[in-house]
Amino acid sequence: MPEDEILDLRTLKCPLPALMAKKALAKAAPGACLTVLADDPLAAVDIPHMCHQEGHAVEGVTEKEGYRAFRLRRGRPDDQTAPLAATGD
Repeated sequence: MPEDEILDLRTLKCPLPALMAKKALAKAAPGACLTVLADDPLAAVDIPHMCHQEGHAVEGVTEKEGYRAFRLRRGRPDDQTAPLAATGD
């Protein structure tokens, strides 16, 4: 199994860690893993929220000294559900 790509976003402030993680996941192959390092306290909320919105998985969050390591897995297009369409009834 290949090693995760590591994206070191320490020192960046909200919303940059979530935006840059989103961009990196968009370029990754479906099912690929990405480890994001972030020390911004809001990343603990922003990154999981972004993953939920985009259909990616947060496989784990590890607390390190002064930062967090987020292990993310890119969702597959067939894993994402389409938004519900409004009906004219």
